[in-house]
Formats: sequence, C-alpha cells, structure tokens
Amino acid sequence: MSPSNPQDLPHLNFRSFVEALRSDGDLVEINDECDPNLEVGAIIRKVSETDERAPLFNKLKGQDADGFWRILGAPNSLRSDPSQRFGRMARHLGLPVTSTMKEILEKMVAAKSATPIPPLVIDSGLCKEIRLTPEQFDLTKLPAPMLHQSDGGKYIQTYGMYVVQSPDGTWTNWSIARAMVHDRNHLVTVTFAPQHIWQIHQMWKKEGKDMPWALVFGVPPAAIMAAGMPLPDGLSEAEYIGSLVGVPLELVKCDTNGLYVPANSEIVFEGVCSITETVSEGPFGEMHGYVFPGPTNAHQQPKYRVDLITHRRDAILPVSNCGRLTDETRWKTDAKQQTMIGPLASAEISFLLKSKGLPIKEVFSPFESQVTWAALQVDTEKLRAMKTNAKDFCRSIGDVVFNNKVGGAFHRLVIVGDDIDVYDFKDVIWAFCTRCRPGMDEYHFEDVPGFPLIPFMSHGNGDSLRGGKVVSDCLMPVEYTTGRNWEAASFKESFPVDVQEKVLQRWESLGFTSKS
Repeated sequence: MSPSNPQDLPHLNFRSFVEALRSDGDLVEINDECDPNLEVGAIIRKVSETDERAPLFNKLKGQDADGFWRILGAPNSLRSDPSQRFGRMARHLGLPVTSTMKEILEKMVAAKSATPIPPLVIDSGLCKEIRLTPEQFDLTKLPAPMLHQSDGGKYIQTYGMYVVQSPDGTWTNWSIARAMVHDRNHLVTVTFAPQHIWQIHQMWKKEGKDMPWALVFGVPPAAIMAAGMPLPDGLSEAEYIGSLVGVPLELVKCDTNGLYVPANSEIVFEGVCSITETVSEGPFGEMHGYVFPGPTNAHQQPKYRVDLITHRRDAILPVSNCGRLTDETRWKTDAKQQTMIGPLASAEISFLLKSKGLPIKEVFSPFESQVTWAALQVDTEKLRAMKTNAKDFCRSIGDVVFNNKVGGAFHRLVIVGDDIDVYDFKDVIWAFCTRCRPGMDEYHFEDVPGFPLIPFMSHGNGDSLRGGKVVSDCLMPVEYTTGRNWEAASFKESFPVDVQEKVLQRWESLGFTSKS
C-alpha cells in the first residue's frame, strides 16, 4: 500500500528508501558492532566491487545513546540482478526497479523542461527531533568513517547535500562536495572553480562576510540526484525536484541561519564557512580509483564551522566509498566471440616485442574490443633501467607491431603497468580512462597497413588500407622514472591485510552471499 503522504514515498524520504531496499531484498542489516575506522569502509568498498546488497550498519563504535548515527553504505551502487541493474538508482526517482538507464535519464531530462514546482515550507520536521549545540558534540569522536588507509582524515561527507545561498537571496544551491573532519566542530570541504558552491563562496567574499551553509545527510533520494546534476547557474534544485517528482518538497528553516533544508532529512549540520581561513584537506580515494598518499597531496581548502546539529532519532548517515569501478558487463567467452584470433595474435605480439628486447610481460586482446585493441603489460622496473621516455618507448612498440603482420588487425595498443591485469577488461579500461591523457599520451601511426574489415576503416573517414592506428600510453610519468606513487582505492589496496581478513572472515555471517 502506498503511503497517504507523498513525502513518505521512498524517493522523497530517506528512511522509506531504506525500507524499500529491505523489501526489494537489497539490504544487509548488520547488528554486530563495526568499527568506522576502516572496517566499515572496507565492507562498503567490497560491496561496491561485487554488486552486493547495501549494508546498513546499526551498531558502530562511537555511536551515542540516541543511535547517532548508523550508516547505510553504497546507497546508489549497482545490483547483481541484471533485470534490476540500476534498481537503487530507480528507487531514488520513484521508478520501477527494472528501469533501464535510458528510462532513468529520460525522466531526469524531462523534468528540466517541466514547470517548476516550488517547495513548501512547514513549521518543523523529523530532522528536528534531537538538537545538539557545540558543547554537546565532538566530530572527532562521532562515528565518522575513515574510508581508505591513506586518506588524510575521516570523511564524514560523501553522500550528503550542501545548501548555500547567494548574499542577495536570489540563488539557493544544493550540491555534493566531499568533506573531512578537521576538529571537534569544523569540517574542511573541497571548494573550487567552477563549482556552484565555489561561485557562491566568492560572492560572500566580495561582501566581506562568512558564508552561511547547511550540510544535510539522508535527504530525500530525489534531492541527492538533483544535487549531483550539473544544473545551470542560478537554477534552484528545490524547484527542479518538484518538477521531477510531481509534488512540492517540504522544507524547514535552519535554527542558526536563514537556509531551508528538507524536513524529513536524517541529519542537519548548520554553520558558517570562513572566507579567510583555510586548512589542509586530503588526500582522498576519489571516484577515479586512486589514493596518492602523503601531505604533498593535501590542499588548503575553506574551513567550515559547525554551530548546530539536529537529527532524527536513530539517524542514518549515507556513505559512498569511492574507488575502483564496478564492472557493468560480465562477458562470457564462447565460440561466437573472437576467442582464437585475439589470444593467438596476442601471444605472437608478446614474443615479437620480447625478441626486440622490449620489457613486455603480458599481452592480451580484450574480447570486448572486438580484436581491435591489444593491452600490453610492461615490466616497469626494466623500463626504468632503460632510461627512456614515453615518446621513444611508445614509438618503438608501435613501429614493431604495426609494421608486422601480427599487428595487422590491431588498431590500438594500450600500454599499462605491472598493477594492471591485461586479462581483466575492467582493469584495462580503468587504466585507459584514468591514465591516458587524450592527445598528449597518444602516438598516432598513419603510414602503416590498416585493417579494412573494421567498420571505421571500411565505412569511416580516410584511407581504408592505411593508418588509423594508435599507441595509448597508460603508464603514469613516474613509472618511467622513480616508480609508482599511488594506491588503488580498492578493497585490495586501501585497507591493511588484517582488516581485509577480518571482513572476509565475517562476510557471510554479516549476511552477504559470497566473498568473490
């Protein structure tokens, strides 16, 4: 039975959203105590990498007597059931859990041209159940999660929503930006151009006044979707959400400033952001899947003071633990795919390059590339001993392969380091998308034989028999000189071995299905 109040629907009420995940069989409720120092992060990362059900941590070290707070991990990750692949995202928008990505995007785009529905201000809301003044809380002692072992601190904010307003009151912006605990009542938040929160911060600087702000956790799921969209400057997300869901969103006024927040939110931080003070923020394992450890990878960012916290009883903090991509396709190799040509040619390329003295360890043509790519794993220790550079190294590989019969079918050679498994397309595409800078890290070959059977050769632009080939360098510059200086933001690399082992030992008893 649908709730009589639209504000109680799963896409308009975070607590109802959690209940919807439970009814979908997409929730693992964990009642054993878990440590927010890495253990919680490790479980969430493992969930994200294996498309497991969302974990709800009901008992955390540091939780207070009012249940402040619990944690829901991976609130928008993928599901393992192919028919409900984007089910969690669909739940954010009130769509059927079987919705396709096309249907989800069409709904969000359609709302941009629909008539805006302004929010409705009410006197109070569930987010006001409990009120904590600065002498009653200490952010360093609350269960803010340490998500990766090399993060610069505890990242309390990964899936909440900032509310800021221009000094003249004409533009209220809702957005998502990561935030780290600095001390007992301060956060430090990434605030840089061209973010809307940065633009409004600049407006307050011109006024010579600190910027009022609110940070709201466990907002209506439709609101977090809107907050993450790159909407035009000056557009207020609250009105867009109304057109997205078809009803006005209920808001309440903050107690310490004139900002308004969703009334049924789980947790609200209120305060001001300094226009003069900055403190160190980072490093952090971001969405591209890397953590670059050390103080040189921290940056000075604005200091945000927390003047008041209000929250629901047994409040839930949503947490997204960024890191390595989750694979959205599961390829099964069979006789209908290129399971012979690619592997056999790969073996020949490997033999050919090694015979030329080049430091190649493994070569494989990903099935997903339709035998147009070959991924080449480099022995980076031997590479550094060569005292070469990217241009000469990549040119030498391309010259050998593209001028030999064995390289005839391949039009892209993807050069990767020792940490990339060339037999795992998820690894290869991660390296390609995050390490190869378009243009600068690509070496084109036009005066070599082409493979005319590829559609972009036979039915595309240019000569169908010559060229169209490229070496994509997915080695980071340090791999040529001093060696790797990063950790993957992954379950395998972002957590100590003892934490990994503890999580894996408890995995099935916590309620998850498998360790794979």
